[in-house]
Amino acid sequence: MSAAAQTQTSEVAKKISEFLEYLEVEKGSSPLTIRNYKHYLQRYLEWLEKEGIRLELRDINPEVVRQYRVYLSRRSDGKGSTLSRKTQAYHVIALRSFLRWLIKNDYKVMSPDKIDLPKISERQVKFLSGDQVDRLLNAPSLSTIQGKRDKAILEVLFSTGLRVSELAKLDKDKLDLDRREFGIVGKGGKARVVFLSTRAVKWLSDYLKARPDRFKPLFIRHRGKVEPTTLDEKMRLTPRSFQRMIKKYSQKMKLPVEVTPHVLRHSFATDLLMAGADLRSVQEMLGHKNVSTTQIYTHVTHKHLRDIHEAFHGKGGN
Repeated sequence: MSAAAQTQTSEVAKKISEFLEYLEVEKGSSPLTIRNYKHYLQRYLEWLEKEGIRLELRDINPEVVRQYRVYLSRRSDGKGSTLSRKTQAYHVIALRSFLRWLIKNDYKVMSPDKIDLPKISERQVKFLSGDQVDRLLNAPSLSTIQGKRDKAILEVLFSTGLRVSELAKLDKDKLDLDRREFGIVGKGGKARVVFLSTRAVKWLSDYLKARPDRFKPLFIRHRGKVEPTTLDEKMRLTPRSFQRMIKKYSQKMKLPVEVTPHVLRHSFATDLLMAGADLRSVQEMLGHKNVSTTQIYTHVTHKHLRDIHEAFHGKGGN
């Protein structure tokens, strides 16, 4: 590739770097979001360099984007297949967001609206039935401190619909067990109040009473050596720890769904909607920025509504 092309590609790289700084400083995006955008846009840069495309910002055009999308559709996912349409969509969303930022800053580039997103099949929401939830919640043995902790974790997740990252950050002193509530700052810096069920409070209280330690995190590890100087963060359970624990109990109870913390979040939302909660309230409890995100759950309640319709509609005329 010529020196000129390298210089021009470096201009794109520089603007991508500035865009990522904008996400961090001005938009307050999470580190995970910034990492993902960096990954997807870095792949775009690597493709430009590999193809030897001599490109200035103003030269980003539909033909270049079309070639890039063909490349994405044929790229291996490293597992013997090609990138899923969902993963391809993430790359395109990152590129569109980058273009919007460029236009906002008066750079002459193609409109992001000219880039259509790949059509993706309707999102399938996995959730547990009431019986399956009960089986999972009753899986831990209560004869050990680990079992008491795991029971409390499962009850809190189903009671609150917390994201696993939010659960991992909780400290003991942030909970008001008398009022059965606490405040958190969730995804995108969105603050909300989270409510606990009476059951969740009971099992949390039992777990905390069994803990003689001084550590601040709500959920900690109970294995391995602990020194008097051990820091709080060395004891805190990680999101991965929660995922492994839930998977273990899911397999123990032979549940037909591979249960993750997010499946419990789906189960929480579905349970509320089936019990008659309105979508806006569920949106607030989940901490969704837009109600459109919450609307994925309405699909799983359609059968419930059909059953009600068939049970009650038109009976007065018979």
